[in-house]
Amino acid sequence: MTTAPSTPDETRSQSEELDQLAINTLRFLAADGVQAANSGHPGLPLGAAPIAWTLWARHLRHDPANPLWPDRDRFVLSAGHGSMLLYALLNVFGYDLPIDQLRRFRQLGSQTPGHPEYGHTPGVETTTGPLGQGLANAVGMALAERMLAARCNTADHTVVDHRTWVLAGDGDLMEGISHEAVSLAGRLRLSKLTVIFDDNDITIDGPATQSCADDVEGRFVACGWQVLAVEDGNDVRALDEAFTAARDQDRPTFIRVKTTIGYGAPGIEGTPKAHGSPLGADTIATMRNRLDWPDVPFHVPLAVGAIAAATAANGAVAYADWSTEHERWQASHPALAADFPLDAVPEPADIGVLTALADEAMPGGKTATRKASGAALNALSATYPGLVGGSADLAGSTNTVIPGGFVGPDDYAGRTIHFGVREHAMAAVMNGIALHGGLRPFGSTFLVFADYLRPALRLSALMKLPVIYVFTHDSVYVGEDGPTHQPIEQIESLRLIPGLTVLRPADAAETTLAWQLAAANTAGPTALVLSRQDLPILGGAGLDDIRRYGSRTVKYAGTRPDVILAASGSEVALALDAADILAGRGVKATVASVMWREKLDSVMVEATYSFPDAPIVWIEAGVSTGWRALAGPRDTVIGIQRFGASGPGAEVAAHLGLTPTAVADAAMGRRA
Repeated sequence: MTTAPSTPDETRSQSEELDQLAINTLRFLAADGVQAANSGHPGLPLGAAPIAWTLWARHLRHDPANPLWPDRDRFVLSAGHGSMLLYALLNVFGYDLPIDQLRRFRQLGSQTPGHPEYGHTPGVETTTGPLGQGLANAVGMALAERMLAARCNTADHTVVDHRTWVLAGDGDLMEGISHEAVSLAGRLRLSKLTVIFDDNDITIDGPATQSCADDVEGRFVACGWQVLAVEDGNDVRALDEAFTAARDQDRPTFIRVKTTIGYGAPGIEGTPKAHGSPLGADTIATMRNRLDWPDVPFHVPLAVGAIAAATAANGAVAYADWSTEHERWQASHPALAADFPLDAVPEPADIGVLTALADEAMPGGKTATRKASGAALNALSATYPGLVGGSADLAGSTNTVIPGGFVGPDDYAGRTIHFGVREHAMAAVMNGIALHGGLRPFGSTFLVFADYLRPALRLSALMKLPVIYVFTHDSVYVGEDGPTHQPIEQIESLRLIPGLTVLRPADAAETTLAWQLAAANTAGPTALVLSRQDLPILGGAGLDDIRRYGSRTVKYAGTRPDVILAASGSEVALALDAADILAGRGVKATVASVMWREKLDSVMVEATYSFPDAPIVWIEAGVSTGWRALAGPRDTVIGIQRFGASGPGAEVAAHLGLTPTAVADAAMGRRA
């Protein structure tokens, strides 16, 4: 006896049943995880499970066995509070995330932290949680894909050709960073970027409409995006069609999907209660009864595992095909493969050019460290093809244009990116470029505007991304622009960020060294803090001491000086002038340039370095909190404990007590 073949309607019905089974699997895994932790956010996973399943099972190009495959599609859960949805997907599709890790959701030491963390869980593309960051990271990933495709793909080999998908919520789109990033992505026509909006109209405080009445779709249209809509977030067929239509060839795509937060949870769905609290055992039991779901937490039906395994097998075939193509490309184009390692952020092949540049910075003459930085950056870029970046509309002031042309919607092969007046998005996009691999990003603005990008910079440090930040116009010496543009507390606040290397060079030679250190630092971000005004060139003597100790001696007064003047950046010149005054008073003063204070702090704590036994005057044109932590009982600290004023830079500094005479007088007081 033979079985009649299934009709198209029967096949479709079976497929729909399997889809629903898989969607419910994701929903219950998320609900069970939050319930086990007695903490978390079940609402988004319950409402967005159909979006996630349809995307991952039908459209996302990925191989769970090779989560770092360079040409994989990227999936970014920008609404990171819905992390259990992502963990459920990773488990079901066969990533190295066992079910026991889902049981340990939000527990210390688990692979399933409260918000997704890059480098901690296989398959997590970026650390999300602060809303809007993931969306902006995704813009950077999509931009990196286009830039690398322009550089690496050849007539005979295509090794970069993938998409970036984002699942975002109301909060992501409310945050200002999303406006910046969306505008930039539209201008650059990042056609392989798709943002899926989980439109559930709920925030923690109530309906989203009580605080936001935007025409969201109109906003994206105005920014140059293709805009689509799915009115029923449970309609898998409509979702499938929308994701297919997202493959626009000329612009990014925004898909609004109407969903219900906490879908299926009686008495809770569609309300703020579903957002950030466990559903409760009784509610979950009712849901199980309604959906005929086994009363077994963390249950994954065999049929769902089989579908996911088949999808994973397709991904494995795609990965194998790409690997073969990649090997042929490497053999045919070894220079490209070396310059743009698609599976990592490139390291500089040679920074000897910077050593030579530092040696050429002979004592005498003056130049601003921002100008010296521009020279070092251009010299480095000549031997470092993977180095790309730009500024937040300040390239002429920050000296951050490099040879190779500009990145634009018609030519992604350039090296200088016009980020526009979008400091926050610039930093988050740089994070996305670094996360993608293949390129090394830098970005620049004035130091005072570091406050505008700080949340993304913090994530650079948290994810240990080798992003380079160039901050110029670093003190009250900015002058006439006044206190709004004169950084006082910014450099100290940067030093508070764990894992961020903060370098404030005193002259051209130190600036070149700072770029060497930044280029070599592939374990985390680096901030270069640079002057607007010209500074005396002190030369390259003692630069190795900065590498080892964070400080070098620029004026030596013998093994037993009467006092030590230790300063950073432009205040080193101030200290040298004060030392001359002290010499006229019969006082021997050694002057130290502390370019890398955290390094000095660490070696002093470890007792591997100490200054001669003399009182120290620590000097910096900013708040003195951190310097006071270094100061001993015989030391003093000269800083600025107020905002600046408008006027010529030197006059403003003098008005605030930063004069050679004031420093010399303070040193005399310490000596006494």
